[in-house]
Amino acid sequence: MCRSEEEGGPEVEVHFYDPSLVLSKAMWLYLVVLVSLYYLLRWYRERQVVSHLQDKYVFITGCDRGFGNLLARQLDMRGLRVLAACLTEKGAEQLRNKASERLETVILDVTNTESIAAATQWVKERVGDRGLWGLVNNAGIAAPCGPTEWLNKQDYVKILEVNLLGVIEVTLSMLSLVKKARGRVVNVSSVMGRVAIFGGGYCISKFGIEAFSDSLRRDLFCFGVKVAIIEPGFFCTGLIQGDLLSVSFKELWNKASSEIKETYGEEFLASYLKLFSKLPQKCTKNLFLATDCMEHALIARHPRTRYTAGWDAKLFYLPMSYLPTSLVDAIVNWTSIKPAKA
Repeated sequence: MCRSEEEGGPEVEVHFYDPSLVLSKAMWLYLVVLVSLYYLLRWYRERQVVSHLQDKYVFITGCDRGFGNLLARQLDMRGLRVLAACLTEKGAEQLRNKASERLETVILDVTNTESIAAATQWVKERVGDRGLWGLVNNAGIAAPCGPTEWLNKQDYVKILEVNLLGVIEVTLSMLSLVKKARGRVVNVSSVMGRVAIFGGGYCISKFGIEAFSDSLRRDLFCFGVKVAIIEPGFFCTGLIQGDLLSVSFKELWNKASSEIKETYGEEFLASYLKLFSKLPQKCTKNLFLATDCMEHALIARHPRTRYTAGWDAKLFYLPMSYLPTSLVDAIVNWTSIKPAKA
């Protein structure tokens, strides 16, 4: 728009048409419409559920408590035929008392090859020609964890045998049954498989789960088998309840050399023990946020490749994983407890 003034006449306003401005507004409108249509289509696809759930068998490890226990009962209520693996007979009995007669339990130690072979044969006898629709690798441990130089090789092996090698061996043992059903493998990883913020085998095992799941998914794509990864944040499960982490941390401290104790100091130890005691209060108590993701990965016609469970995972750890490494290091170092002679 501009103003012009003719001789002997009033002031006149002249308006110019700007096509680039109109085009820019139209492009933004098209973008909003396309994004809205994308999420609407995604919502519709993800609401579709596979048929004949009552005929599908799902095998879950680590069902004594936590995610595995809740998921077993949740799927049982949906009508699926749940085969729940527990580490102890006490855990198995407690689970059976809370579920229907459809749910069956078996004792499984994922670090023991003979135990895995026996559980696999047990599953074969039950699924028959139907095959195994779902395999959920949920069993895991978190301790020992601590500063890297407090640890030895066996401390790493203890966690890796359960969280990574156990998952691999169980999966390889059950794979032919899953392929027969053109089913699903659901591996429980963690946001600590995206960002490693403390020492020990836990973060390493979860990074390994991410890599194993990615390669497995690509290898089995042509067989119609889908592989999903669950990445929970910090939840109030058996991994952090009680004095498990505190006892493990004290054991590492007691085994440490006098040089390490002098370097870190008693105050460092006390600060971490205080942190562990308050951890259950700070963690998410609604376990359904994670088990709903697992259920969706098993029964949805179009499951996702990755599920992030918990607001801390969605709003903090997942975005952090995309930041430059130097910035992540600065955040972790700024928030961590410092040794006496740092």
